[in-house]
Amino acid sequence: MKTIQEIIDRTPNPDPWSEGENIPWDDPGFSDRMLAEHLSQEHDLASRKSEAIDQHVEWIFSEILCSRPSRVLDLGCGPGLYAFRLARKGCDCVGIDFSPASIRHARKTVEAEDLSCSFQHADVRQADFGEGFDLVMMIYGQINVFPRKRALEILKKAHAALKSGGNLLLEIQSREQIQKEAEHGPSWYSAPSGLFSGAPHLVLQENFWDAKARASTTRFLTIDGQTGSVSSYALSNEAYTEQELTEALGEVGFENVEMFPSLSGKAITGDADLPVFVARR
Repeated sequence: MKTIQEIIDRTPNPDPWSEGENIPWDDPGFSDRMLAEHLSQEHDLASRKSEAIDQHVEWIFSEILCSRPSRVLDLGCGPGLYAFRLARKGCDCVGIDFSPASIRHARKTVEAEDLSCSFQHADVRQADFGEGFDLVMMIYGQINVFPRKRALEILKKAHAALKSGGNLLLEIQSREQIQKEAEHGPSWYSAPSGLFSGAPHLVLQENFWDAKARASTTRFLTIDGQTGSVSSYALSNEAYTEQELTEALGEVGFENVEMFPSLSGKAITGDADLPVFVARR
């Protein structure tokens, strides 16, 4: 916990990842609150709304998997919303996620529907991905939250997990989007409950862009409404140009890199749509 004076004395321009590698999604309280955001149909901030996910899965199955039931590895799978839908089309899916609440939800759904899915509660940086997959996917810009070196290690493991001829699908945050968001000024909001706390609280947000590192940092300072105690969290994002990501994929052995405007294969229409890269082993 921090004090108000520590907020005043905070580092004015933190280096990316210097204040934490990520928000602690594995913390039980964070995990439970994040699951509620994943399942919400009110916004697209954690997972998309069901209608959008249906469209994305249809495009993935028909265009990337050529409508063939396949083995799929979903990295950062959340509560399994994409994996379930692919399994209902006959795919055999494996999901890995850092959030215990999301994995519990995913496993309960598998049991209830008897789907061909399994889920692993693990950090993708350390997890054993296995092998023999037709598709490895990592969506919603999750690859961006890792420093470039770490991201390359994950991509290398993804390459090893694929069959020869298998595909990697990456949905990323574009460099332009990351930089634009990082250059927004500070903001704040209050809430009776939310992602950062289950009790009334105030959130102060600051955004930073490091041009040299080509990465952003978002700092969240959460003030408890009753005690005034302050909690600090930070999230950084590595920014890639199309050429930089294509070169990174080639560096770990991928070929035939293609770019699509979104997971529906169509031109971007909303803030929740991100560019997609597909590469072949």
